[in-house]
Formats: sequence, C-alpha cells, structure tokens
Amino acid sequence: MPRAATGYRSLLRTPGAAAFFLAAAVGRVGIAMTGLGLFWLLHARTGSYGTAGLATAGFAVAEALVGPQLGRLIDRFGQARVLPLCLLAHGAAIAGVLASSTPAAQIAAATCAGAVVPQLGALSAARWAYLLRGERAAELATAFSLESLANATAFLLGPVLVTSLGAAGDTVLASAIAAGLILGGGAALAAQHRTAPQPARASAGWILRQPAFLLLALLNLAIGLYFGTMQVSVSAFAIGHGRPGTAALIIAAASLAGLLAGWLYGLHRPNVPARRQLVMAAAYLTGTALLLPFAQSAIWLGAAVAVTEAAVPPTLVMLNVLTEQAVHPAALTEAFTWNNSASAAGSALAATLAGHVADGWGASAALGQAPAAGLILLIGSLLLSRAGRQQS
Repeated sequence: MPRAATGYRSLLRTPGAAAFFLAAAVGRVGIAMTGLGLFWLLHARTGSYGTAGLATAGFAVAEALVGPQLGRLIDRFGQARVLPLCLLAHGAAIAGVLASSTPAAQIAAATCAGAVVPQLGALSAARWAYLLRGERAAELATAFSLESLANATAFLLGPVLVTSLGAAGDTVLASAIAAGLILGGGAALAAQHRTAPQPARASAGWILRQPAFLLLALLNLAIGLYFGTMQVSVSAFAIGHGRPGTAALIIAAASLAGLLAGWLYGLHRPNVPARRQLVMAAAYLTGTALLLPFAQSAIWLGAAVAVTEAAVPPTLVMLNVLTEQAVHPAALTEAFTWNNSASAAGSALAATLAGHVADGWGASAALGQAPAAGLILLIGSLLLSRAGRQQS
C-alpha cells in the first residue's frame, strides 16, 4: 500500500471518520479537565484539601473500576443505546456536585460522576477498528497514532484551562465547561450511527481470563507507572532546586516532544511487526530514562524528559494495535477501557510511591522509578514477543 494512502489525511477522508474523531476529541478535553476541576471546585468551596482529594480520588477509582463494565455493556448493546444514558447520568452527577452542600454528598456525587464518565477514547478507537477491518487493517496503527495525538492534546490543554480558571476563582465555570465538552462531544458521537461497531450478539467472555490480554493490561499498568513517576518527580525536582515554575515548562516540553514524536511515528511507521516495535520502544524508553536520575539542572532534566517522552506515543499505539489483534471484536471497547484503567492504576501507584521516595531520599531517587518502570515494560514486551513467536 502506498505511503500516501496510509497518512492522516487518507484516514480522515474515510466517510464519517473526521466527524466521530473530532466529536470524541472535543469530549476528551472535558474528561482531561474533570478530575482536576473537581479538586479546584471543592477546595474553593470547603477550604479542605482532604475533601477535595477524596472527591478526586473517588472519581478516579470509580472511573477505573466501572469504566470497563460500561465498555462491556457498549459492546453488547451498542454505542447508540448506552452512551446517551452515560451522558445523562454523568451530567446529573456533576449537577449533584454543584448542588451539594456537605462534604459527604460532594464526595458521593463526584464518585458517581467518575463511574459514568463516558470513555470516549475507547469508543473512538473501537470505531477505527470497525472501519479499518479487512483490507485497510494496515492503517490501524496510523489511526491509533491519531488517537494518541488527540489524547495528548487533550491532557495538555485541559489541565492548563482548569488551572487558569481555578487560579482566577472561576472554579464553577471550569467544571461547567468540562461537563459541557463531555456532553456535547459525547452527544455528537452517539448521534453518528454509521461508523459505530455493530452490537455483539453474544458475550465474548471475561477477557481478563485471556493470557495475552492480561499481559497487555500489565504492560499498560507499566506505562502508567512511568506517567505517575514523572508527574510527581518533575515537580519535586523543580521545587527542590528552588525553581518551582520550571516544572510547568519541563512538562510542557515533554508534552510537545511526545506530540511531535507521535505525529512523525504515524506518518513514517517502520515496517516491523508490532511486538518487535513494542520491544524497541520499551528498550529506548528504559535506556533514555536512565538519564533522568542524574539530572543536575532543570535544563538537563527537561532535555532528558523530552528525549524519553519520544518513546511514549509508539508504545501506546502498539499496545492498542496488539489489543485489537488479541481480543475478539465483541469485547474491543471493554478491552480498550481496561487498558485505560490499568494505566490509571499504575499512575496512581507510582505517584504515591514517588511522593514518599521524594520526601525521604529526594527527587533524584524518585526519578529512578522511571527506568524501573521502563524495565518492567521491557520485560513484559519481551515475554509478549516470545509468546507470539511460539504461537506462530
């Protein structure tokens, strides 16, 4: 297939593709805003970091645990039936947060909002897999690169917007905008029936019993360990060196490096099997992450983080490609959602550990978790590649 035929332009010219991709991308910005927005909102209302933190944690845990169950329902009954119900429930829960006057009610409403937040990234990825089945299957990696770019953009823009509004005292507006983007993007996606996968006629079984997918979920947990480590360690490094403002610059540089790497990867993918590409990306991430604990200045750390971040988009793309290959189409949305949940769990675990390590031994020690996470990812990738060779 010619290179031009596998580019982003060709994908977005597929009938209906641009519409569902843009709808999901808009909603993703809202999702990237919601957890942080709830933190700002409830801290402003209660003056308590504890209440705000519990509400945010409740939102995240509920999203991670309940999201895959919603994905299973969507696989079984279709996006057009289940997504509108999720949107209504999420909107009602956010309204409940805004209307609640006690900490317990606010935490409960935030937890409910997380339980029913629509997994728009998983729904969009499932649509690409549905549209590109058969003769266009080779384009799926490029489509997932596009999805990675949308996700990275959302988590670059969303937190910046929330933080800016929160700092200005407009915390209610921040949560309202987040909800509006989710509901608007989700509703636009639900209305597009032509590109939605057909509902499964029968259950595909419990996918966590499948060894190949279970290993992929663990690999997603490993990349989450890297994310959680960087979130805390970079901030601890900047604060420890007396330059807290450089943390935002380092994170922005890393995000931009990841966007550029993801864009280039989608345009010029190597003609190498997906499992081998994953091993190569994991090895690169592990090797470059070894530079992080030895950073002596913010410039050094920023450069090392940007170089390391280049491995993240190909890793995420290959994890999605291999998931699509390993899982029955009747369970694809659920599988993508489990991947997200595993990554979120790894991020939460690593962030907690990195905070304790930074307190006890300093930011450089906390940054040492990054190559450790890369090593876990590399070992898992090698095991997955070996299993694939044995099956072939």
